Amino acid sequence: MASKANPFAFLQQVRSETSKVTWPSRRETMISTAMVLFMVIFASLFFFAADQLIGWLLGMLLSIGN
Repeated sequence: MASKANPFAFLQQVRSETSKVTWPSRRETMISTAMVLFMVIFASLFFFAADQLIGWLLGMLLSIGN
């Protein structure tokens, strides 16, 4: 059975672990953000084009039956 942790000791451990984190620089953050935005735009254009193509093909296929 786990014993109850001292909240003060817990906060000290959290601060200690946070100080070990290597935070990204402003430049790294900006580059990562730009890359994510580019990939989101690229993926949205790709799926829009694929949706339009599939819709057009289904329209052509369904119009054959008329």
